Amino acid sequence: MDAAIVVTALLLVLLVVVGWYALRWVRMRRLSGVSVALRWRPDRERSGWHLGIGRYSGERFVWYRVWSLRTGPDRVFSREGLEIADRREPIGTESYAVPAGATVLRCQSADQEPIEIAMGPDALTGFLSWLESAPPGRRIPRAS
Repeated sequence: MDAAIVVTALLLVLLVVVGWYALRWVRMRRLSGVSVALRWRPDRERSGWHLGIGRYSGERFVWYRVWSLRTGPDRVFSREGLEIADRREPIGTESYAVPAGATVLRCQSADQEPIEIAMGPDALTGFLSWLESAPPGRRIPRAS
């Protein structure tokens, strides 16, 4: 009988965790989030892609990792310092780790390490528009 209680408790904990992830995912998508894969330290041989949801928040692009218990964003990028250094198609097995039809952008910022962002065509159009649409009086390098 004790084993049944332990199994039931574990199943309830698992159900709560799965429910947490499902609600988090739905909430992020409803708040105009887009599917984005992110890779930091792209020059390292073993750096991998991490799936997440990106969202525009004024002058910032915030990224939430899919498999995270954090309530806040995992990465935050400021429009002012973000610059696209290169763009390319996914290579080899990368196409399995990034959203379908994705383009990979290598971005650099003065205050952060280089990163690579992979997003599908619709998300890419929105990201480039957001990046290039600086308020009057600000000079932002062209993103494309």
